[in-house]
Amino acid sequence: MLWRLRAREMQVTDQVHLISIAYRDRRHRIGESYNGARLSRGDFTMPGSEVGRIIRFGVFEIDLQSGELRRDGLKVRLQEQPFQILAMLIERPGEMVTREDLCRKLWPADTFVDFDHSLNAAVKRLRDALGESAETPIFIETLARRGYRFIAPVNGAGVESDAVASAVVPTPAVAQTPPAVGGGRLWLIAIAVCAVAIVAWGWRQWRHQTTPPAATAIRSLAVLPLENLGRDPSQEYLADAMTEELIGRLSKIRSLRVISRTSTMHFKHTQLSAPEIAKTLAVDAIVEGSLMREGSQIRVHAQLIRGATDEHLWSETYDRQLEDVFALESAIAQSIASKVEVSVTWEERARLAAAQHVSPEAYESYLKGMFGKDYTKADVEQRAAYFEDAIRKDPTFAPAYVGLAAAYGSLGSPFVGARPDEVRPKMISTLRKALELDPGTPGANLMLAEIYGNQWQWAGSGVEYRRALALNPSDVGAHLGFSHWLLVQGRTEEAIVWFQRARELDPLGTVDSNMGWTLFQARHYDEAIRDLRSVAAVSPEDAYAHWFLGFALIANGQPDQAIAPLEKARSLSGGSPAVIGVLVRAYAHAGRRTDALRLLDELKRRQQTGYVPTAAFVNAYLGLGDNEQAFAWLERAYQEKAEILQYLKVHPFFDPLRGDPRFANLIHRVGLDQAL
Repeated sequence: MLWRLRAREMQVTDQVHLISIAYRDRRHRIGESYNGARLSRGDFTMPGSEVGRIIRFGVFEIDLQSGELRRDGLKVRLQEQPFQILAMLIERPGEMVTREDLCRKLWPADTFVDFDHSLNAAVKRLRDALGESAETPIFIETLARRGYRFIAPVNGAGVESDAVASAVVPTPAVAQTPPAVGGGRLWLIAIAVCAVAIVAWGWRQWRHQTTPPAATAIRSLAVLPLENLGRDPSQEYLADAMTEELIGRLSKIRSLRVISRTSTMHFKHTQLSAPEIAKTLAVDAIVEGSLMREGSQIRVHAQLIRGATDEHLWSETYDRQLEDVFALESAIAQSIASKVEVSVTWEERARLAAAQHVSPEAYESYLKGMFGKDYTKADVEQRAAYFEDAIRKDPTFAPAYVGLAAAYGSLGSPFVGARPDEVRPKMISTLRKALELDPGTPGANLMLAEIYGNQWQWAGSGVEYRRALALNPSDVGAHLGFSHWLLVQGRTEEAIVWFQRARELDPLGTVDSNMGWTLFQARHYDEAIRDLRSVAAVSPEDAYAHWFLGFALIANGQPDQAIAPLEKARSLSGGSPAVIGVLVRAYAHAGRRTDALRLLDELKRRQQTGYVPTAAFVNAYLGLGDNEQAFAWLERAYQEKAEILQYLKVHPFFDPLRGDPRFANLIHRVGLDQAL
């Protein structure tokens, strides 16, 4: 019965279509008689020809009608010329669009511009908006000296999009040879068209009400912390590690938005239902499960649940040896990817399937390093020791080298306070070893990008951040790193956009302290203060949040209110010299110069017995208004490639120095005077 009703609906629709064509062709010929000229079929637009003008690719969609590009539903700022280039490419997926065609489209014949330079600049802006580079294209391939080609699947498949298909004029026989219609019958045809259209509309309404809605496609999910069902509570970190690895693997799928672990950890041991969690995190599906370990044997149960309906879509139990933990994670991730039915490229499938063996003892030490604290120097040194122990137990385990390189990077930060020129060579050699063992080691590109930035090789740093985003599109760290790169280049508003994307992936996590830092550098002080106060309230032990809040309050003319959070950060960090340097400024600007000088003397005494980051003295002397001493310490910072120099272009505290030629020369030497 249903197929007959469907056939009847199609028959009615076809009749409406045929009569409508005859009616419009009749009106068209009447129009010709008034205009005195013949019009071609392409000179007018038939109703419905704009259907399908929204084209989707990856996490993006382009609306050719409104001229908007959106990522995960959020509008992406894109200038007119880059948008037109994208529109031309995406309407011809898989085909080369020549540079000449693009130039003719973008610039009329009487326009006097450097076409090659202008086109290259427009394509670069388009790539920036899409988060890719010419070296590792995801969407747009460069065909040297000839043109460009759109290479990503469109609307979920590597074929023509609906928009492209809709641009093809249908060629039924009645459209090619419209029937002659007498003038006296014109109104009868019009009435018939309306009547049949009303019947068809009523039928569709009834059918829509009696047909259950189709299930929403799963385009986003959250992996909840696996429950540790074992008897040993110290194995909790194994369940957390398995959760993080699953998130990391699924994050490699560009067409799937995966929520960060720091947000999903809020639902550990939760009593909330899957629909409640899905609504909170704004995702389509939830992955939940449990882990049990007995000796070297582990059992993992995992299931996929549709968020809106609590429908269980998939469930499986796995038994493996601990040394095969990565193969286990690979199997689970591949099963989930097959069930959510998103577009997965063969490169993404290969990364999902990648697995390696590791000795259980080395993996234990690695996990302890991964989940250790890093607020104080002692914390970071303990994490480094765990990674070194993992390497001793299994010298072929590449992730342990990446973890050790990250620990060295943390030791060299101003907050922790080890000498950068001592720890950075260790960081570089350790990462080089990881890449020798496995060029695809997760996190290696991020570390490489950070190293390039520390060496002021800004172009190379940007390339590696984009590559990290291409390899792991839902990685919060890659978003934060690229945002930082944009920030130090002076592209503060773009940096804020990328931080907002990181926040979408980690809505309940700790990215807000970094967001507050970026808002401070962008001089949005009120927003920075509001964000950082919220983070400090939710995570009172987050030393960075209190430290960054002190910066923002001082810049906003509230140094007296900055003292309390800075003292809190000083306590939480074990007396970080970098925090004390900013506290000197807070006391000085609050009119407590004696207290400021006392803290400066403390820094000088500590310098006699150990290393004190140059940033501490730079901030202290700038706060006291001693610009000559500030320049002297900036020169020392230059010699050791201190992190504070990365912010020369944007940091509000440097404003009193910006008119001095020495400061312009310093920006030039650091390489921040070139647009990238």
